[in-house]
Amino acid sequence: MRDKLPCVLLLALIFAAPASAQQNTSQYTSVATKTCKKFDSTKVAGDEIANAFECRGLPGYSVVVGEDDLRTVVSIGVNRENAKDQLSLSQTFNPFNSVHDTLEWRIDGKTKKPFATIQRWYIADNADLDKDSRPRTVQLLVVTRTPPGRSCNVAYIDVRANENPNLLAQQAADDLAQKFDCTKDKVHFIGNKGRAAELAARK
Repeated sequence: MRDKLPCVLLLALIFAAPASAQQNTSQYTSVATKTCKKFDSTKVAGDEIANAFECRGLPGYSVVVGEDDLRTVVSIGVNRENAKDQLSLSQTFNPFNSVHDTLEWRIDGKTKKPFATIQRWYIADNADLDKDSRPRTVQLLVVTRTPPGRSCNVAYIDVRANENPNLLAQQAADDLAQKFDCTKDKVHFIGNKGRAAELAARK
């Protein structure tokens, strides 16, 4: 009986222990132009210099992706008009830039609702040209707060300067996004800063 007692106590402790907190998870959608609907375009002398697409987000969300003068914006809303009214629609970077087609959504483990997105951006580095004199790009992960409430950029993570940039971005989303005040708070630079962070900070 003495030998069995520790096992009995262990089982009792296991069943008496509270269930662990549900973990946040990720889901993914696409912002590839072939999967989105163009709703705005600006042309000069027949050449398109600006455009805007509406892409399907998770159920109940719309993603607006715009490009003007080779600079991109991405905004999240509950519909197109709501996305167009968000601060994130004006948040881009001074150098030319573009975004990866995949958009990661962080999902609250309890409510099962999204609270942030993470996306990889490519920023042109004019100080680093390839053999054809075109600027190479550096990569930055951008964490964006999603509705309800205002949508805006919350955190930047320099991909090359950090060993686990994706994990840093997920942690930043989990820790910062839901309590971030788009009208008052400044975007956080998370982890080590490299060339991508330097270019992102330029005005």
